[in-house]
Amino acid sequence: MFFHDGSFGGMHLIWWIIWMAFIIWIFFIPADIPYQKTKKDSPLDILKNRFAKGEISKEEFEESKKILKSDN
Repeated sequence: MFFHDGSFGGMHLIWWIIWMAFIIWIFFIPADIPYQKTKKDSPLDILKNRFAKGEISKEEFEESKKILKSDN
């Protein structure tokens, strides 16, 4: 009512920008929360990764895989 000369006209635009940034933050940033729980690899997944990297031989992989399967 008191500011018809436009001295606070830009403030309205600033609030829109702040609200839009807040809404975008709500929807896009939580996907990358640093302390959120991550899925732990199963022992079989770890074994497969070690075999893929060449850390263990095929015989060691097969033997360890049998041991892991028998534990279940």
